Amino acid sequence: MVVCVAVVLVVRSVEDILIHEAGVSADTLAKAKERVKDDKDLGEALRELGALDAATWAKLQALYYGLPYSAEVTLGEQAAELLARVPLAFAKHYQLLPLAQHDDAVTVAVVNPRELGALDDVRLLLGLPVDPVVVPKPALHEALTHAYDQASQSTQELLDTLDEKALDLDAAEWQEPRDLLEAQDEAPIIRLVNSLFYQASKERASDIHIEPFEQELLVRLRIDGILYDTLTPPKTIQPLLISRIKIMAGLNIAEKRLPQDGRIRLKVAGKDIDIRVSVIPTAFGERVVLRLLDRSSALLGMEELGLSGRNLALVTRLIRQSHGILLVTGPTGSGKTTTLYAALSQINTSDKNIITIEDPIEYQLRGIGQMQVSPKIDLTFAAGLRSILRQDPDVIMIGEIRDSETAEIAIQAALTGHLVFSTLHTNDSFGAVSRLLDMGIEPYLVSSSLLGVMAQRLVRRVCQECRQAYSPTPSEMGDIGLTPQVIQGRSFYRPGPGCETCHGKGYRGRSAIHELLIFTDTTRALVMQRADAAAVRRAALASGMLTLRDDGAEKVLAGITTVEEVVRVTQEEMV
Repeated sequence: MVVCVAVVLVVRSVEDILIHEAGVSADTLAKAKERVKDDKDLGEALRELGALDAATWAKLQALYYGLPYSAEVTLGEQAAELLARVPLAFAKHYQLLPLAQHDDAVTVAVVNPRELGALDDVRLLLGLPVDPVVVPKPALHEALTHAYDQASQSTQELLDTLDEKALDLDAAEWQEPRDLLEAQDEAPIIRLVNSLFYQASKERASDIHIEPFEQELLVRLRIDGILYDTLTPPKTIQPLLISRIKIMAGLNIAEKRLPQDGRIRLKVAGKDIDIRVSVIPTAFGERVVLRLLDRSSALLGMEELGLSGRNLALVTRLIRQSHGILLVTGPTGSGKTTTLYAALSQINTSDKNIITIEDPIEYQLRGIGQMQVSPKIDLTFAAGLRSILRQDPDVIMIGEIRDSETAEIAIQAALTGHLVFSTLHTNDSFGAVSRLLDMGIEPYLVSSSLLGVMAQRLVRRVCQECRQAYSPTPSEMGDIGLTPQVIQGRSFYRPGPGCETCHGKGYRGRSAIHELLIFTDTTRALVMQRADAAAVRRAALASGMLTLRDDGAEKVLAGITTVEEVVRVTQEEMV
């Protein structure tokens, strides 16, 4: 009874401290409470709103429950014995992990110390008293992944067993996918595919490439935009490996002459992963590319994406306009859609009707209507956009403007009082105008509807754990437009030898660099005259616009990335 009374007081005190000491406004707290559900606590809701991070929430809970706090989760020597007695499903559901035994008690990492029943169950399972320690949710999830990694065999060991055991290709449709870490009694080829998915998820890969050649089979992972050779399985297992993936994606395993596309949904180490599968025939067999999308990852804010200073202020102003078009341009995989999602999240309020049409839907956005195109039933961007306009929207997001019909409807929507976000495949912000004119859009429609065009690229972040300080040469800095006067007294970093944090790559994660073309009276006049991209560029630069290279140089000065990365992604600008 004493424990129950304490819990009630703590919950009340936490709300009070969130307002008075953590700086959370009463309105934000009220919104967060509306989002609290069975699978989401108050801390998770506040994280989604950007009011605090996971570490802050964990510290607050530890303080008011009178429990110790730890930013990291470290397993003790006896952890394996303890884990053997606590089922993975139980640990994942209650978000806890036994760490070590000491003085006839067990230290247990917890995310939610209010789960007294779960802690009591752990005490019964282990036969010892428990000492809870509060940890941030991401830290616990990462520790759970490593602690319960059932795939103790290496990928090479799995390959060695394939010739000795029969291949079982039976597969069933999963309504709710199970976690691959819980699969331990599958056939070797199945465990090999599971191992590939697990490794790709662990190393934050965006794509898996399975490439057949005359004498070998190569598996590569794309991590932070760069392809790395990962595995060279024996050529003999090529049909088995590809057949397994095709079955998981619901494709025809007998058809090897035509390209096929499919999708796989599964869970890997607690993460809900959506995989787009593309299979094409080549001279030496079918080639497979799998694009991984972590559906459970949290949306990033505008600052976390790399927007800062002048660009951040301008974009924040543009996304709050009542009507017009904002375009984000760049090559495939440059984060255009993620940027638009961040913009939508920032303006997503109950008084706005926001509808998107996408291919595919990459993130589920609460309070926003999302439609997925389906060419098989003639639901194209243009057809879906016409239907959306009959839904009384305030804001519309179009996944991509691919043709003149979609462009015309988007412009008409902007001119009739709607705010439209979309993406366009051009190399820079200035090329977007030329692309629209080439599609047959009249200059007066382009000039009167466009608010701005933002070009975007992704640069790799230097690993903060193993980066090395160095003194760059003036010519090196000159490649990105930095003068000796600017770099004097600054610290610069390059990739280190690699560590556990970055998996030996020297880089971890990516940040975006941007150039933002704002449509002013001068720019609109040039568009009306059908001026080329070079003329628009000169006018924009004269008004103070930062180019991709300029923004990249600022990221170098901030110690976020390297000169080599900025040069790599802005080569066409410096030619």
